[in-house]
Amino acid sequence: MSMNEVKKPKLPLAVYYLVILLAMIVINTMVLPRLSSSQIKNVDYSTFIQMTNDKQIDQVDIDSNQITFTDKSGNKYTTGLVNDQGLTDRLYQSGAKFSGQIRTQTSPVMSFLLSFILPLMIFWVIGELLSRRMMDRMGGALGGNSLSFGMGKSNAKIYVKSSDGIRFDDVAGEEEAKENLQEIVEYLHDPHKYTAIGAKMPKGILLVGPPGTGKTMLAKAVAGEANVPFFSMSGSEFVEMFVGMGASKVRDLFRQAKEKAPCIVFIDEIDAIGKKREGGNFGGNDEREQTLNQLLTEMDGFEDNLGVVILAATNRPEALDPALTRPGRFDRRVPVELPDLQGRIDILKVHAKKVKIGDNVDFDKVARMAAGASGAELANMVNEAALRAVRAGRSFATEEDLEESIEVVIAGYQKKNAILSDKEKLIVSYHEIGHALVAALQSHSAPVTKITIVPRTSGALGYTMQVEDEGNHYLMSREEMENQIATLTGGRAAEEIEFHSVTTGASNDIEKATKLARAMITRYGMSDEFGMVAMETVTNQYLGGDTSLACSPETQALIDHRVVELVRKQHDKARKLIADNKAKLDELAEYLYFRETITGEEFMQILNAPVKRRGIPMAKEPTDAGEDSVDGAKESVDVGEDSVDGAKESVDAGEDSVERAKESVDAGEDSVERAKEPVDTKESVDMDGKTSSTSDEEEV
Repeated sequence: MSMNEVKKPKLPLAVYYLVILLAMIVINTMVLPRLSSSQIKNVDYSTFIQMTNDKQIDQVDIDSNQITFTDKSGNKYTTGLVNDQGLTDRLYQSGAKFSGQIRTQTSPVMSFLLSFILPLMIFWVIGELLSRRMMDRMGGALGGNSLSFGMGKSNAKIYVKSSDGIRFDDVAGEEEAKENLQEIVEYLHDPHKYTAIGAKMPKGILLVGPPGTGKTMLAKAVAGEANVPFFSMSGSEFVEMFVGMGASKVRDLFRQAKEKAPCIVFIDEIDAIGKKREGGNFGGNDEREQTLNQLLTEMDGFEDNLGVVILAATNRPEALDPALTRPGRFDRRVPVELPDLQGRIDILKVHAKKVKIGDNVDFDKVARMAAGASGAELANMVNEAALRAVRAGRSFATEEDLEESIEVVIAGYQKKNAILSDKEKLIVSYHEIGHALVAALQSHSAPVTKITIVPRTSGALGYTMQVEDEGNHYLMSREEMENQIATLTGGRAAEEIEFHSVTTGASNDIEKATKLARAMITRYGMSDEFGMVAMETVTNQYLGGDTSLACSPETQALIDHRVVELVRKQHDKARKLIADNKAKLDELAEYLYFRETITGEEFMQILNAPVKRRGIPMAKEPTDAGEDSVDGAKESVDVGEDSVDGAKESVDAGEDSVERAKESVDAGEDSVERAKEPVDTKESVDMDGKTSSTSDEEEV
């Protein structure tokens, strides 16, 4: 019996058909004869003779026991048959058409079939069609979970012979992952090559990595290269409202896969059903555990799943049950990390083939600006560039479109209707130049490539972009991280020196500097007092890298004290640098105030040239520190996304620099998630703390 077979209730169905049969009998024996007889008028034979003599009859049918006739008006009559010898002559003289009927006796069986069985069959067919349609609708409304409608069926999407046509050539930037998966493709093509030597292919391959890196696309590419059926399901599709249904779906999925072997089964977001099982039954999810147990059994049971390769994807590998990730089930873990510089170049070229783009585009430059971006983000950048070209009325996208699209993805669209007051605009100018000036005056800092005070939809009133010249940056020294903190504090320091007051524009800078300083002490062992002792642990490294302290309250208080000291020291350093170069600060801020956007080349030319100022035509009254007035009610000046590199520049030197996925270390997350790769990982410090590099969050 198949998994989704449901026994139909026989008694209600039998009663239903019995009622229909009785109705047919009544209709055939009583209703139809009455209806037929009501249409024919019964008259006596004398009336028939009179109408014949009056030539009122049109047609006459003489039967064995009755005469049926119609008058000139079409009315039907019937009368009994009498032994009348002159009937034929009278009918002939009246001009009526008359004939006799030869009645053949209908078979009782045939009569029964036509009168009862045939109508009954018609009713049965109509009932079945309506019932199935209702079942399908109810099953769809319940997600295929209903107790009688599709329950236990996997509903897996089947792509036979890779109908979507994805190949390894369509997946760029993940060469290591493709090499690992190429072995699976060869096995599916020629398994005897491996069985001859006694080697066994991994039953399961787990793809892990941050969102948007192409895990699902890699799985489809494997199926496309192997040219085998591809079953795709999401982990959440196994979760059912009825106990046991998730396990039933697992059984049905593997049953279908074995029938079509060799094939590939892909389970996306497997952490939905593969989470670690908890001790005890209190508060646990028994349904989810049953589903997981069934999956474990199917992957490592007594039956041999020869030819069935299981691929799974997740961005939370630490949450999976150890029984699921042990050898014999998911034998191989393939990291799908964020692409490096060359990977980003390849990804941009792949997506650029799908749009019309200029021939002189420097993909190397664009890739450096998009440091820390995933494959999905890069695809979005190319699409945004094409949309921008359409809005500008061009038939192809240019390098300028691509550069602007990076800023759109990182900081949002330009707010063309946002009008800052002169004072706010001036504050933002000094804030951004403060970041850039501190970065330029320090060693071990990424060069400034762009400074702008044009507000963005992300909330940033401006940002400073820094891009590494060396390409990928996986390790950060203590000096580099301290300089990064100093750069983050440069915006606030410029405000203090010029206006003798502070604004809320540095809120995001403060958050990122604090996180980075804390990471140096608690995770990277860059404190003489604590040394190489981990005070903090990271969870969900692919989903933001949440941290939790693992030390006593006394140690936490001491850590807080050291963090404050470290940030204050770098803040004092930034203030001194800006104070020593106050003339250049004024000149650059003035230039940015009028131009709104300047390049790194313009910035360095002015910085290295003699001081020359035009003066800003506005009263630049120093605001009292106590007055708190830099903006009165709208204090929140998002002064810039603080280019401190963005948010994710910090390289977890201690984290094995190998986290290519995170090449650009998130200065904000203080985690080394994304090594300070070009562009500071999201160039400005997004006010919202979102993506941008050093931007301050303007919380107006």
